[in-house]
Amino acid sequence: MAVNLVNLEAVTKAHGTRTLLDAVSLGVNETDKIGVVGRNGDGKTTLVTVLARQEEPDGGRVTHTGGLRLGVLTQHDSLDPRATVRHEVVGDMADHEWAGDAKIRDVLTGLFGGLDLPGFPQGLDTVIGPLSGGERRRIALAQLLIAEQDLIVLDEPTNHLDVEGISWLAGHLRARRSALVCVTHDRWFLDQVATRMWDVQRGAVHEYEGGYSDYVFARAERERIAQQEETKRQNLVRKELAWLRRGAPARTSKPRFRIEAANALIEGEPPPRDNQELMRFAGSRLGKTVFDIEDVTVQAGPKVLLKHLTWQLGPGDRIGLVGVNGSGKTSLLRALADTARTQGEHQSPLVTEGRIKVGRTVKLAYLSQEVAELDPTLRVLEAVEAIRSRVDLGKGREMTASQLCERFGFAKEKQWTPVGDLSGGERRRLQILRLLMDEPNVLFLDEPTNDLDIETLTQLEDLLDGWPGSLVVISHDRYFIERTTDRVHALLGDGTLRMLPRGIDEYLERRARMEARVAPPAGGAGGAPAAPAAKPAGKPAALSRAAQKEMQRIERQLEKTEQREAELHGEMAEHATDFERVAQLDAQLREVRDKGEELEMRWLELAESEGA
Repeated sequence: MAVNLVNLEAVTKAHGTRTLLDAVSLGVNETDKIGVVGRNGDGKTTLVTVLARQEEPDGGRVTHTGGLRLGVLTQHDSLDPRATVRHEVVGDMADHEWAGDAKIRDVLTGLFGGLDLPGFPQGLDTVIGPLSGGERRRIALAQLLIAEQDLIVLDEPTNHLDVEGISWLAGHLRARRSALVCVTHDRWFLDQVATRMWDVQRGAVHEYEGGYSDYVFARAERERIAQQEETKRQNLVRKELAWLRRGAPARTSKPRFRIEAANALIEGEPPPRDNQELMRFAGSRLGKTVFDIEDVTVQAGPKVLLKHLTWQLGPGDRIGLVGVNGSGKTSLLRALADTARTQGEHQSPLVTEGRIKVGRTVKLAYLSQEVAELDPTLRVLEAVEAIRSRVDLGKGREMTASQLCERFGFAKEKQWTPVGDLSGGERRRLQILRLLMDEPNVLFLDEPTNDLDIETLTQLEDLLDGWPGSLVVISHDRYFIERTTDRVHALLGDGTLRMLPRGIDEYLERRARMEARVAPPAGGAGGAPAAPAAKPAGKPAALSRAAQKEMQRIERQLEKTEQREAELHGEMAEHATDFERVAQLDAQLREVRDKGEELEMRWLELAESEGA
């Protein structure tokens, strides 16, 4: 039987006049891997700091089992700024000692991309003081994971990690014997790691079995039952009032209802987006041209990020953009945005060769990683209404600024809060709101999930589902990319942009193959890390450009086959009772699928021949 490591008994905790934990009783046993979710400000961080005894409760009791080895990653590290990375992570261990430890090698490679810490100026001997917050956070996480722990408490561990780092961390925590309590808004990560969920809401903590997907189903069922109970309660109140007015009790039988299975909750639910309708609407708003990139080279300072890129962003395209850090994802969006500001009359200073053509009707909104500064004395609603008082969401849907504020978690009373009093996450929400209020037809989102809680993310996804325009998303949040985009393109650090038919899974496989090609031998002299092998020379630039153009042509043909497949499915549904017609349509569908498979195989051959 599993032993409890931590117990919370009737724990209460308040900050100021607000009660964040109200008589909460929970337990963590030695086999638990618990994901913690909830709105920003509802007490997730307070719960884990009280659980870890970093903060004392106002009431109740927190008990730890004797000799508990506890590791905690908070949002603020306690690293010595004068120390080196080596001192904080491996201590006084000699190179041959730590390099001979498989666990340490795995952590350093998984979090930093190699034993020599590529990206850090002096590798392990880099001084911590000048490093960024994201780099310091990875060092603190490595320090924690290398140690032996019975229980690990992590507060937003995926912040500042790329897609590869998050994938590695999920696998590491799954395989690890330690119990885990983890606060995160990364839903893919929760599904991979968590076996139980804690949902922090208005002072209470609701427990659910399973990962994030199981939690969504269970919570939807719980809320459905609660809604029925509330309806029933209101009916009883009305009957009670009627009884009081009439002076005689009215006996009625209790209504009966059946609890539906989880899959019944989504039975008959339409797909998130009607892609065909959105494409037609986007085409009417944007015309045929959005962005045409012709033989473009993008350079930031002395570093060439993209070489001879030919690519097209069309009306209604929804693209997820992934890639290694420093490969040029943000620079590509900035180059497009710079050129769009002048409607293509002047090229971005980041473009050193080639040309970017911008459609005449393009109205771009660009959410950068930096939170735009606003007048701190403005109220939330005033900041939104300064852009527009009403917004057209397409398909006849319209919202007022106040309604959209509510959708994004700014309740009526919160809408009158001064901007200067908002948290970082709330300012991020406000920034997205202001962008959407301006009714753009092209949207660039660079790390939009930073500082947003899960409920706000689902609201944003819901709005984007019906948003008719072209969309490019850069994010390390795999769930968000897969939920809001239709295709994934990748920058693999070799100066090229590639479409990945199988999405992020294919990206991770390609990155693993690239790492394997440049991986050092199993150990240098004395077991110390060996220098990375030289990368193989690339193909001639002319051949690369020709292959890129053919790949672009194939991508456009693949889009057309996908559209034709959707049309054929619609026709088959329309003629479901005409068996002869259905048979003809089915034959056409098989032909379209065969053609799509041939195109995909050719695309993959070209990608492999290019050294992908």
